[in-house]
Amino acid sequence: MSRNCNHCAGLSRSRLLHRAAAEAGRGLPLIEPGMPLPAGTGMSRRSFVARGLGAALSVYGADKLLAGLFEDGIALAASGPAQPILVSVFLEGGADALSVLSPQGDPLYGKLRPKLGLSGGTQFAEDGRLFWHPSLASLVQLYGEQKVTVMPAIGYTNADQSHFTSRHYWEVGATSTQLRTGWLGRYLDRVGTMDNPLQGLSLDDTLAPALATAKVPVASIDGPDQYDFWSRNVWGEVETRMLGAIGSFGNGGGDPALAAAAGAQAQVAQLRNQLLPFQGDDGIKSPVAYPKSNDAFPRRLAGLAAMIASGLPLRVVALTAPGHYDTHSDQADALAQGLQLTSDSLLAFQRDVEARGLADRVLVHVWSEFGRRGAENGSGGTDHGAAGVGFLVGTHAKGQMIGEFPGLKSGLDDDGNVKATADFRGVYASLLEQWLGMDAAAVIPGAGSFARAALLK
Repeated sequence: MSRNCNHCAGLSRSRLLHRAAAEAGRGLPLIEPGMPLPAGTGMSRRSFVARGLGAALSVYGADKLLAGLFEDGIALAASGPAQPILVSVFLEGGADALSVLSPQGDPLYGKLRPKLGLSGGTQFAEDGRLFWHPSLASLVQLYGEQKVTVMPAIGYTNADQSHFTSRHYWEVGATSTQLRTGWLGRYLDRVGTMDNPLQGLSLDDTLAPALATAKVPVASIDGPDQYDFWSRNVWGEVETRMLGAIGSFGNGGGDPALAAAAGAQAQVAQLRNQLLPFQGDDGIKSPVAYPKSNDAFPRRLAGLAAMIASGLPLRVVALTAPGHYDTHSDQADALAQGLQLTSDSLLAFQRDVEARGLADRVLVHVWSEFGRRGAENGSGGTDHGAAGVGFLVGTHAKGQMIGEFPGLKSGLDDDGNVKATADFRGVYASLLEQWLGMDAAAVIPGAGSFARAALLK
């Protein structure tokens, strides 16, 4: 169905539900029977979010932190062997795979997309029918260096076209409405510690549900340079004393709930001290230039590279890419703008970690909850589809296509959506086993039934 809007009501509601699930003190809006609860709603957590003070950080699972262990735990983790880091980048809304890699060499493409069909551009080396979107020049550059693995039709069978449900499946790593922890959260529950919230980092103002744990703490910050406390008309010595008091509210006087809150306050105050070097105009110093934008994405990636370089003990990190990918209308401009900033920022981040000698530790996974329908609609856009597109970016990415483009003649389902040729759960299992060193069966339900792909060089 065509909609004369930049994105549909389903996406707006999905955002509302996920935000409510991930922020302390907010109830969930009503959810219809059969719809999944967002990952993270079942997580035991105490979050210190001092809204009146402008706190920009939450520590989830902070009630499980033992007093006095936080600082020691950070130092111990940072002094251990350098861990591989997986960075998850979400293209929210369902990015149109048939524009990201347009099948200009398929004779049905022009018939399905008489107005939206693209022409020209850089041919995809592994399938001559496909051409890169013109806004992805930076990603094409990395692909030419064999640092990008492409998944041209990734998804799952019997695809759900609801933003909320399909996104949930990708976040929990299973086509199940019952799971309440994220797939990366379950990984952290296996390998993480009770004293290192930075092991799982959501670079956003809410928790990324894929990071939702059941046992260990994870953190959510807008960016290392943005974390601070603020109170109106408070500065100087008074502000210093206020900040010092935040971390020393006592032990709760024997009340378990107050003790948990006091502990969370102390952990957040301590983490503030860890991030102080990134504050101010010169807090984040990058050896490369990032795109200039009002969107936080390039700033967050620059901050992430600086955090890795400083030795902070990160394992998995989640971000949302810039752009509006739920393109029911006016797709051409919206898609081009989002892809351009995302691609340019990822190139800058790759060059940043390379310049710092960190590229061997970092792998970026780019994903979206589904693709778009093969045929354009009447509003200059495309509607919800099935299989989408994904990427792995990094020095260790094998650079060999996972799955294949199925073509438009036999590769569309009865609703005109692209069929998946690679299952996202198989990619997750491969990431766990080949990059993170974890038995996928401990994290992904039914992992043994999904084909593995060779991801690394």
